Amino acid sequence: MLGVLAALLLVSGAAWHGFAAETHSSVALAATVTTPIAHAVAGGRDSYADVVDVVAPAVVTVRVQGRAQVSPTQFQVPDDDFFGQFFGSPGQNGRRGATPRIPRQRQNALGSGVVVTTEGYVLTNNHVVDGAETVTVDFTDGRSLPAKIIGTDKASDLALLKVAGTDFKAVSLGDSDSVKVGDVVLAVGNPLNVGETVTMGIISAKGRSTGVGDGSYEDFLQTDAPINHGNSGGALVNMKGELVGINSQILSESGGNIGIGFSIPVNMAKHVMDDLRTKGKVTRAQLGVSVQTVTPDIAASLGLKQNGGAIIGSVGEGSAAERAGLRRGDVIMSFNGQAVQDINSLRNRVADAGPGTTADVVIVRDGAEKKIAVKLDEAKGDRTTGRGENGEEQGGADSSALGITVAPNAKGTGLVIQDVDPDGRAADAGLRQGDVIQEVNRQAVTSIDGLRAAVRKTTDKPTLLLIDRNGATVFVTVKQANG
Repeated sequence: MLGVLAALLLVSGAAWHGFAAETHSSVALAATVTTPIAHAVAGGRDSYADVVDVVAPAVVTVRVQGRAQVSPTQFQVPDDDFFGQFFGSPGQNGRRGATPRIPRQRQNALGSGVVVTTEGYVLTNNHVVDGAETVTVDFTDGRSLPAKIIGTDKASDLALLKVAGTDFKAVSLGDSDSVKVGDVVLAVGNPLNVGETVTMGIISAKGRSTGVGDGSYEDFLQTDAPINHGNSGGALVNMKGELVGINSQILSESGGNIGIGFSIPVNMAKHVMDDLRTKGKVTRAQLGVSVQTVTPDIAASLGLKQNGGAIIGSVGEGSAAERAGLRRGDVIMSFNGQAVQDINSLRNRVADAGPGTTADVVIVRDGAEKKIAVKLDEAKGDRTTGRGENGEEQGGADSSALGITVAPNAKGTGLVIQDVDPDGRAADAGLRQGDVIQEVNRQAVTSIDGLRAAVRKTTDKPTLLLIDRNGATVFVTVKQANG
């Protein structure tokens, strides 16, 4: 009889309770029905909470006040930018024939960042702080601290910030080269200013190039972990709680997440961070060649046994490639022992090798394989700017701290302005493309290094420039940089 009653309890507790009311054991049986089960599932939980507990304190909100480019319309041309409001407009930097710049207005912007050292260094995207006049970093412990921009690198879309203080929680840096397609990752940031948010996905692809923004050095990790406005500069971490990427872009026609996001690999970020921290600018190497990917048709016409590699279209005069004996038509098959699959990966490997290093390049020439040692040059015109830890502002290889790119004047006097950063000090002073800088602080300048040195000497007053504009000379003053 007790066996039958037990079966009724498992099937229908209510029916058994009604029957028990007619017995002398009603109190004990009712207690059996109402006592809750302590654990529905035995053994722990299937959760990412432990990873989040480690990573979350190292992810911050970056708030920026400054001037930003104002879009002339709410609608973006599809091929103008994947996410114009998210990344900013790429523009033409004042080149001849370019669409005129829209006047800049003061604007508040928001992004995310990642604390990478316990001393308070923070990595974020260049486009998050581009045009910033003040930067503030909000921490999960409630602190809101002013940040100094140590340096920016437009080519990789990275920036390094520094906040003063103690007890900073830093994320562990992983190895993005070891990341595999299919790995589970978490994206952490502050989307849409709702507060720190964690989303989950996988690595969908590696080695992506989008061409958005500067597009010079790209090797994105693609992920379907949801990324939205404000996530830019935030962390992409693996299941060990290690940083594998800095979230940077999404592909979207609507402006919302559709599962295609792009993150800058942490190994690339390490290089940029170390250079900005120690030198205030990023140095990269170059071969001095123009290349294109070897298509199946090109491979067939050259009699190559397999596709892949990069064919040299031209060799720069006096370049590292010319000195080493590389020629037009050579096919680069490997660089420092790594097979060349596309020109984007080749460019990134060359850049990371470092100026002055000797690289082993395997080529195919006239059907024969040949190994050539090339001593690499420093890449020029990388549009890198920074202040360094000592606060001294520095320019990229072909640009000065004024926010301009210059070249020697063909007429033999002064330096011709080739490009003007619309958010730089020179633009504020009214300098234009085509202006010829004749003097700095009443001293003639004839070289880029001379210009840079003259500007750096001016620390307590505006820089005085003598400009030749269309045959007329005029003095122009450029204010000192803030911070």
